[in-house]
Amino acid sequence: MLIHPMPNPVAFSIGPVDIHWYGLMYVLAFALFIALGRVRIRQPHIAALGWNNQDLDDMLFYGMLGVVLGGRLGEVIFYQPHLFLTPLEIFKVWHGGMSFHGGFLGVLIAMWFWSRKSGRNLLDVYDFIAPMVPLGYACGRLGNFINAELPGRVADAALPWAMIMPNVDALPRHPSSLYQMLVDGIVVFLVLWPFARRARPRLAVGAMYTLLYGCARFFTEYFRTPDWETTVLGLPITSGQVLSLPMIVAAIAMLVWSYRRNIYGAAPAAAQRA
Repeated sequence: MLIHPMPNPVAFSIGPVDIHWYGLMYVLAFALFIALGRVRIRQPHIAALGWNNQDLDDMLFYGMLGVVLGGRLGEVIFYQPHLFLTPLEIFKVWHGGMSFHGGFLGVLIAMWFWSRKSGRNLLDVYDFIAPMVPLGYACGRLGNFINAELPGRVADAALPWAMIMPNVDALPRHPSSLYQMLVDGIVVFLVLWPFARRARPRLAVGAMYTLLYGCARFFTEYFRTPDWETTVLGLPITSGQVLSLPMIVAAIAMLVWSYRRNIYGAAPAAAQRA
């Protein structure tokens, strides 16, 4: 049985300012987005749609706002509404507490604004960015682990990687944030990236990501201590699973719509004239 290594959440300090590992994980996530994006715009079917490095840089700015604002507000609305009683706590993102579902909605809203500015179809934008999201998500979950957040359910002490988490109790638990880093992040990336390397109908790549993440998150939620839990048809279902079910249903509907219409993305009018 392992004990959480409890690394110092502060990576280093610059004068009176502490730089937290959690924040550095977000910096790494954004760096991976740019690196993968540079690779993606060189893929022939993506280059044909007129994507370029400037698009990538512009989207990163919008995406950062969407992730941070949406993720934090989603965490407060879905999981910690009591923070509205102490509003200043809402802005302390370095303490952790970012909802993926909130960040997901925040990014979609940010990309809607960017698509209007750039003259692109929002569905094409979603297809473009979807393969770059999973590894960024994995970075966030690694940050959760360093902060000793998201403790897992009690596990059998014989499980080789069962872990005692600080500030919880002395019981062995599943390291659920690492499960989600591996399954919801890395495994989803390894499936989605090859799928996205070929030209697909509009929305197919975005819908596939939504489906893969929804299914992965539904699975890994079984190992995480839920923020709240209810019963549906006699079966327990957690808060994360409740939020993932609409994603799964919507993703299936989007995939059917995508392949039935069989419409492919197009470059914006300005790029076509150029």
